[in-house]
Amino acid sequence: MSGNPAPSRRRTARAALLAVIPVMLVTLTACSEGYFGLPVATTEQAHHVGNLWLGAWVASFVIGGIVWGLIGWAVIRYRRKAGDAPAPRQTAYHLPLELLYTLVPFLIVGVLFFYTVKAQDAMRDQTAEPEVTINVVGQKWSWTFNYMEEGNPDVGTNAFEVGTIEKIPDLYLPVNKRVRFNLDSADVIHSFWVPTFYFKLDVIPGHPNSFDATPTKLGTYDGKCAELCGEFHARMIFKVHIVTEEEYEAKVRELAESGNAGTRTVADAIQAVLPSAAPEEHK
Repeated sequence: MSGNPAPSRRRTARAALLAVIPVMLVTLTACSEGYFGLPVATTEQAHHVGNLWLGAWVASFVIGGIVWGLIGWAVIRYRRKAGDAPAPRQTAYHLPLELLYTLVPFLIVGVLFFYTVKAQDAMRDQTAEPEVTINVVGQKWSWTFNYMEEGNPDVGTNAFEVGTIEKIPDLYLPVNKRVRFNLDSADVIHSFWVPTFYFKLDVIPGHPNSFDATPTKLGTYDGKCAELCGEFHARMIFKVHIVTEEEYEAKVRELAESGNAGTRTVADAIQAVLPSAAPEEHK
């Protein structure tokens, strides 16, 4: 058999390396809707986390491309040829190279840490006054939502909705209004999470937390507890309805007129979900 197969192997290796580039580009373009695997954002603040998520993926692809390229180059450049010694020349150490692969990871982690803190601070910023306040109480195993609208002349009263294991509560939010969520727990640590907000926050007994979000996209979305909180953790879900301001105010008035005027505190929430509320199959 005549001819040298080496050029063919080189072409194959180069083609394999070049094939990585379009795959990376196609994958990155998939992030146009929902930031590369995340759901489509529904709040004004969500882009801070979305950009961090996208930037981390871009950095990962760049670093991965460099590593794969170096591996491919080493495989091709230093492949064994006929007549080569059984093993390449051995080197005890290479100080510049060792410094490089020691310092570069610290640099990568430092950059990611900087942008993570920056995104976190932006998501937790509460310098602007909220236009709507909702007091959220987590209890085993559901949620209580208090709409603090007593000072709103178009509503004139606070109202609440209490969920149970058997009844999924609904959370109504007005679109394009800055909402402040005040979170407290009646029993154990829960976590308030709406995936389309790109944010979640622990709900800790005796340690109230709060954050602001401005809903921007009408629709109905899922919410849930993101902290394993007990036997019926999976039932601790709720529906988020982002509606117009008129629909939001009408809903609050409807709750008040149906007997849910006022608020329900942490102490009230403890009594709201009794052991007898557990599903029949678990009794």
